[in-house]
Amino acid sequence: MNAFELLKQDHRKVEEIFSQLETTTERGVKTREELFTKLKQELDIHAHIEETILYPVLKQQAETREVTFEGYEEHAVVKDLLRDLAATPVDTEEWTAKLKVLQENVEHHVEEEEGEMFKDAQKALSTEEINSLGERLDAEKQAQKRSLTAGA
Repeated sequence: MNAFELLKQDHRKVEEIFSQLETTTERGVKTREELFTKLKQELDIHAHIEETILYPVLKQQAETREVTFEGYEEHAVVKDLLRDLAATPVDTEEWTAKLKVLQENVEHHVEEEEGEMFKDAQKALSTEEINSLGERLDAEKQAQKRSLTAGA
């Protein structure tokens, strides 16, 4: 399984959730809460697998070292925004504004990953390494989802 294709699928799923959230209003409390829970889970799992499996490999490569450190920092910003959103009532204009800032940050991060990081990584790593990374990413993603389900 190609690591970068797996991560791109995650990116598309998150984009879809943002798209669904954009059509909600302050009155759609239940829908917003459900979609935000889904969004937060997707982003938490995605950040976890990148930070524990992908980024440690990429920061060892000269071609991807700098952009990988940027990735860690961008994840920290996204996590802060997710915490703020979780603590803010979904039926407020403040929540709507914070969600927009989160979306812009995530879009920027995805653009950098897909436009720079993944392309450079594909030059630095062999097909076997990319596929092995993909298997590891997918296995950890599934383990994280099972852990969420067990904890629910």
